[in-house]
Amino acid sequence: MKKLNTLFFLFAAYLFNAQVISGTVIAKNENQPIPYVKIGIEKENKGTVSDEKGNFSIDLSGLENSQKLRIEVPGYEPYTESVQNFKKKDGQQIFLKEKIKNIKEVNIKVKKLIDKNWGVNTKTKSVLYSVNSQFKKEDFLGETALEFNANKRSKIKNINLNIASYTSNMPVLMRYSIYSEKNGFPDQNILDEEITVELTKDMIKDGTYTLDVNEHNIWVQGKFFIGIQFLKEFEGKINISAALFRTGFIRKFYGDWQKMTLAAPAINIDVKVDKSAKNIKDETAALGDDLEGLISDVSQYQTEAENSGYGKNESTGNYLALKDTKKDTKLYYETYGEGEPLFLLHGNSGSIKDFYQQIPVLSKQFKVIVVDTRGQGKSTDTSHREFTYTQFAEDIKALADQLGLKKINIAGWSDGGITGLEFALKYPENLNKLIAIGANAFPEGVDERLVTHLKNQLLVLNIENKPEKFDERRLVTIMLKEPHIDKKDLSKIQSPVLVIAGDKDVIKQDHTEMIAREIPNAELRIYKNATHMIPFEHADELNADILRFLGK
Repeated sequence: MKKLNTLFFLFAAYLFNAQVISGTVIAKNENQPIPYVKIGIEKENKGTVSDEKGNFSIDLSGLENSQKLRIEVPGYEPYTESVQNFKKKDGQQIFLKEKIKNIKEVNIKVKKLIDKNWGVNTKTKSVLYSVNSQFKKEDFLGETALEFNANKRSKIKNINLNIASYTSNMPVLMRYSIYSEKNGFPDQNILDEEITVELTKDMIKDGTYTLDVNEHNIWVQGKFFIGIQFLKEFEGKINISAALFRTGFIRKFYGDWQKMTLAAPAINIDVKVDKSAKNIKDETAALGDDLEGLISDVSQYQTEAENSGYGKNESTGNYLALKDTKKDTKLYYETYGEGEPLFLLHGNSGSIKDFYQQIPVLSKQFKVIVVDTRGQGKSTDTSHREFTYTQFAEDIKALADQLGLKKINIAGWSDGGITGLEFALKYPENLNKLIAIGANAFPEGVDERLVTHLKNQLLVLNIENKPEKFDERRLVTIMLKEPHIDKKDLSKIQSPVLVIAGDKDVIKQDHTEMIAREIPNAELRIYKNATHMIPFEHADELNADILRFLGK
């Protein structure tokens, strides 16, 4: 009995200290409940959302009495109260005043409206922003946003959200917000009225949910943000496509907005741009991120590569056991065609299948040996050493020796091109010709914006410290720390080299030009309207250049 009394006392003490405050949010003018109101503590990741009848409960335990509680919903004046005073309002109604709209008569002479689409358009299923209310409630009720920049006055017609998968036992409630910008982050919600949606699977067409906001008459100019918040828990999960190397923003309730530098949700908007309006600045991209055009969406090519069968062809695939580690380090390769040997080397975190558009063309004239670099694709590395491009070059020499090849050609993309340069320096007598696509000679040759993203990515990987991501950490590290090929080294390369890059490549164009200039027998090709993804996006042009160069 004594134990029961003690437990009862502890339970009662917990309830007293928990300080869960309940109430109902009411529209003052109409005396009607306001659904889905955001209730939280300013500058804190703590809060809740009222239900469809305006009812809410919020736990104020552990908060200072002087902290401010904020209640906010578009169309109404924000309500703020100290935690100390709000604790006295348990069970009461909270009245919000409707915003007074200052409608001015505006005479707009629009000469010409141009249709544009801005934002993130990827529909990838490999990089995702996951929404799961069962996982962590405070994260689920958070908000994500994407930045846009309109240099001319523009009207938003549609807000599009690319959804890779949808599983729910009920309609999913979402709120859309549009924020002004301050110091590079979302600031004030500029909407005069609430925009909420009950999303169902049948509303998603071809992987996109399109919200028509034309009647809301939303005009924007300068920097602004589109925000999305999920308001009500549901059983299931929604996966929103996301783009790597784009910057998104996220916050929990009224906490500070945080940048997400690794990936951003696939939010894009259809707008009408007033071409007769005055620019607020010189021409600027209204595309939501300063990396637009640097890294393109290649999800379509990745799907085609996966379905090609290359990289998993048992009839032509083989392994080479590498001797530099104690056990189980193997190099996987596939061989196609007959003739002079041509090694194809993929880029960082890639694999054999990335050359799905090159293999069938080049193998008609060459013996094409396509390799999964160690620690990537089906190749392994059981050591705990950092990767180096010199080691990758040594692996290619070991494979050439195993196949009895005295002299080889190499076509390398990105990291593969760097490996080709290292091979040319270390084994000049074994190299016939080299094609280096999007390669750099030292880390400073890479666009600073990508370097920043890689540093952030490595920081996250080091913090997570997950064993299954060890190879990923090594692959990011090698891009940041290597290679170290100086001009003097480049001048030693005597083999003919075709240096290729895109005019929108992540490799700086002056760096690519320097590589071609310093190598005595080099030829330079800069592809127009091309990013770093040349083997994907400019396959025909690349194949023709390789055949021409090797056929000289």
